[in-house]
Amino acid sequence: MALIYLVAGEVSGDLHGAELVSALKSGGKHEFAGWGGPRMAEVGGTRDWVEKAGVMGVWDVLKQYSWFKARFREAMEEIERLKPAVLVLIDYPGFNLRLAKAVRARFPEVRILQYVCPQVWAWKQSRIPKMAKWLDQVVCLFPFEVEVLAKGGCPGIYLGHPIVEELREKEEDLVREENLIGLFPGSRGREVDRLFPVLVEASRLLRRSHPELRFEVPAISEKLAETMRGMLGEGDDITIKVGSSQNLMQRATCAVMASGTATLEAAWFGLPYCVIYRVAPLTWQVAKMVVKVEHIGIVNILAGRQVVPEYLQHDLSAEKLAQWVVGQMEDPAGRENLSQDLLAVAAELGDGGVHQRVAGEVEKLLEI
Repeated sequence: MALIYLVAGEVSGDLHGAELVSALKSGGKHEFAGWGGPRMAEVGGTRDWVEKAGVMGVWDVLKQYSWFKARFREAMEEIERLKPAVLVLIDYPGFNLRLAKAVRARFPEVRILQYVCPQVWAWKQSRIPKMAKWLDQVVCLFPFEVEVLAKGGCPGIYLGHPIVEELREKEEDLVREENLIGLFPGSRGREVDRLFPVLVEASRLLRRSHPELRFEVPAISEKLAETMRGMLGEGDDITIKVGSSQNLMQRATCAVMASGTATLEAAWFGLPYCVIYRVAPLTWQVAKMVVKVEHIGIVNILAGRQVVPEYLQHDLSAEKLAQWVVGQMEDPAGRENLSQDLLAVAAELGDGGVHQRVAGEVEKLLEI
């Protein structure tokens, strides 16, 4: 019986990790430990730290530096004590690549698999040769990542995207509701703090010119829903529902979405949307110096062109968002074209069964 140690630090990683653990359980007898979210804790017995660990941006991480340092030390002590056969690192590169480096140096016998390729192709390709020394395998979510890793001597494999399997389970026989606008401010507290006020102001502008419009927001948790409700002013008519993200993607006419995994989910459902993004000023300045890609939205990156508009940092305003929504509502043909473009990009993500294939890669490492 082998012990597999997993680390995920975000909501999407928690979902991937839980599905992977389930697949590993179906294929053999293993024990599990590590850090993840509520789903991984339920199926694999890992500890839940996602709510506090899932921060983004240089400044936000720096403010919690001592907390992350303590968690890193705990993870290393636990790995030393438990002696896992395989370490599975799920996305979360800021923490996980440092952990991979430390584990490779102190416990070279531990095999290490990175599930979700870090976006080094966007910001730091010079790091790839270092990753090659730390990692035994990198499971990529997009085909082009394998080629980028290979140029730096790092092993990589494309097995499809796990989002396909997960979203098929969420498909419902729904009809898009006329005049329903989806607002997606993200799943992290910091994202909501920075983005939701802009969305609220955009809804106010839209309601003045188009009173027939309705607005709905999905929340990852009741706590986050309460935070957003506290940001609403008198007269703001925005419905906030917990756990309704994919349902809303299938009902809304169009949407405004924070950059992230949700934008790929929306593409799968053919929901027309625009991308928004805002981080701390320091993080933005650092990103401008190191990011090597023209677009930030993953659909635009995959397509190699702008499929959906992006409103980033200082370019993000309630007025611009309201103008985009009005343009979508007044141009059904253009909206349908955008929907078809998104569906075409999503069709390139594979045909499901990814978690079983990733489990197979873990099993291969157990045999080394």
